[in-house]
Amino acid sequence: MSVDLNKVRNIGICAHIDAGKTTVTERILFYTGRNYKMGEVHEGTATMDFLTEEQERGITIQSAATTCPWTYDGDDYTINLIDTPGHVDFTIEVERSMRVLDGAVVVFDGKEGVEAQSETVWRQADRYRVPRVCFINKMDKIGADFDFSFNSIKERLGVNPIAVQLPIGASDTFEGIIDLLDMKAFYFDAGELGAIVTEKDIPESMLEWAELYRHELVEKAAELDDTLAELFIEDETAITTEQIRAALRRGTIARKCYPVFCGSALKNIGVQRVLNGVIDYLPNPTEVPEVEGVHPRDHDKKLSRPHSTDAPFSALVFKVVSDSHGDLTYLRVYSGKLDKGSRVLNPVNGRKENVSRIFAMHAKDRQPLDAAEAGQIVAVIGLKNSGTGDTLCATDHPIILERMDFPEPVISMSIEPLTNDDKKKLSEALVTIKREDPSFRTNYNEETGETIIAGMGELHLEIVKNKLVRDMKIGVQVGTPRVSYRETIVGAAEGVRGKFVKQSGGRGQYGDAVVNVCPMTIAEAEEAELKMKDGIVFVDKISQGVIPREYIPSVETGVRAAASSGILGGYPVVNIKVELVFGSYHDVDSSQVAFEQAGALAFREACTQAGLALLEPIMKVTITTPDDFFGSVSGDLSSRRGQIVDTELRGTTRMLHAEVPLSEMFGYTTVLRGLTQGRASSTMEPAEYRQMPDRLRDEVLAKM
Repeated sequence: MSVDLNKVRNIGICAHIDAGKTTVTERILFYTGRNYKMGEVHEGTATMDFLTEEQERGITIQSAATTCPWTYDGDDYTINLIDTPGHVDFTIEVERSMRVLDGAVVVFDGKEGVEAQSETVWRQADRYRVPRVCFINKMDKIGADFDFSFNSIKERLGVNPIAVQLPIGASDTFEGIIDLLDMKAFYFDAGELGAIVTEKDIPESMLEWAELYRHELVEKAAELDDTLAELFIEDETAITTEQIRAALRRGTIARKCYPVFCGSALKNIGVQRVLNGVIDYLPNPTEVPEVEGVHPRDHDKKLSRPHSTDAPFSALVFKVVSDSHGDLTYLRVYSGKLDKGSRVLNPVNGRKENVSRIFAMHAKDRQPLDAAEAGQIVAVIGLKNSGTGDTLCATDHPIILERMDFPEPVISMSIEPLTNDDKKKLSEALVTIKREDPSFRTNYNEETGETIIAGMGELHLEIVKNKLVRDMKIGVQVGTPRVSYRETIVGAAEGVRGKFVKQSGGRGQYGDAVVNVCPMTIAEAEEAELKMKDGIVFVDKISQGVIPREYIPSVETGVRAAASSGILGGYPVVNIKVELVFGSYHDVDSSQVAFEQAGALAFREACTQAGLALLEPIMKVTITTPDDFFGSVSGDLSSRRGQIVDTELRGTTRMLHAEVPLSEMFGYTTVLRGLTQGRASSTMEPAEYRQMPDRLRDEVLAKM
């Protein structure tokens, strides 16, 4: 039976760490009838946190998908839901989820409002043009303040939030919500786990506050709709609830406004109304723009696919999970239909794949399907050569959909197997983890004989180590974490020659390339409409055939190989424009290998002449501390080469926003607890790479 796409919502739950995403998801599963009992994060029983590591730590590490039904106004809807992590080390999970979602519920802490990671997930949603509704959670928490949290969305995110609900009370007096469209109060029966909802009149003491927000709601809805604007000027009371809802829906889908709900997932207050809001305001698959892509053989030829089962099949792989019975590959089907047992094309690598089985997922549980249609999020078994970001499509209608951006690792450590048996298993295990997690990298350092693993933070690599030891039963020993530095040039160099000549009887080798190099950032490359790949822009300026066309890609290959292996200390060289301007060749002795070597030699010499510097990752750090300890905390940050960018006082609590080099932040959580009697907390995320002072650069290089 065909799926009615108007009755489908593909949504994600995302937020800063500890804002209550997984608890919200557990309540959704309970109220939609997907679970017969509620799981709790603090008890380690949350359905969506099914990894042992997640249950022990009480955090979400990997995104989990589920499908649940919801009945609203007599209609049956299907909600495909992805619960995402909040911790910055697992930001790739949010990134790939956002790429395949049509809408999102962004959860905020009722006391903290917009926090550091809230801004990050908001930017990720912006990047993929995802409409959102907001849920101010934890209104039962001591210090919860709806007005503060609502205003922080407006000020810190710079967007247009529109309150559609208000809380009745706050912290220990929080008992229900006011719906500003219906102007009614709703109370949730605690004895029945919030499943029984009672509608009453708005308490007299809150009527004035509610009317103020109601007026603002109608005014903002009128700004989104010309017809309502005229009505608003003539008679505000003539505007109906349906007209307001329709205007908000159009505004939300166009990302001109963001409806704001409130409640407490832990106390079972308000979650059902958020589900209604998902149906009311977030788009179904037919209401988002057609998915765009390019032709595999001509990347300048733009293609698109409508969200329809009648269109040729296309889907995006957004997650791969290794399993003893074969890889489980998660897909978002954008168009057409995928039948069990069918054969599809991966146009990225040109391979054909067999889809042997299809499943609807409920966290780790699987429900077999005969087919998947446009708008669905499913998992399949049978794919051998498809990874995260790859497209699958009909063999006779190829298209490559827009790929995802994967962040570069900022931290690395060495890892050694304990026995020869472990050595064999380790290399296979690292390939498996890399396939599952594109933000994880691994390489073998031939000079030191070490295997190096790299990731997004200390916690990320600790989870990888635990997975190897506990889940894969491999004995390993890890070194201390090391920062992933980058190299760059500080000046320019012109006309630098790289010549590779080898003559040893018979046919020799001859390659000759002359290059210019100069610094160039990603922004500068975009402005000049030049393509930067792995931090290098390569420009072919050869004229009059001084180097034959077939050898120019070889020069580029040599340049990129030299850049990836580094010059100063073996770190990748980035933010450079390389121009190939001249050279020469030999009719007999020239070869692709010779020009690769010439390109590498020219690049290394040019960078050395231009002057090399080391770049270090700078972290954006947010610290929440009692104001009494502000002096100690800020002093400690200064000693770590940190710069305080901004501070704000919230009651007796001080929030510091600082930028600190990652190399100075190892073990910081423990130090911070010691400085503040355990009362402060911190979060950090990568900000950018910056040039290191020469003295510190020399210290780093001396340790190598």
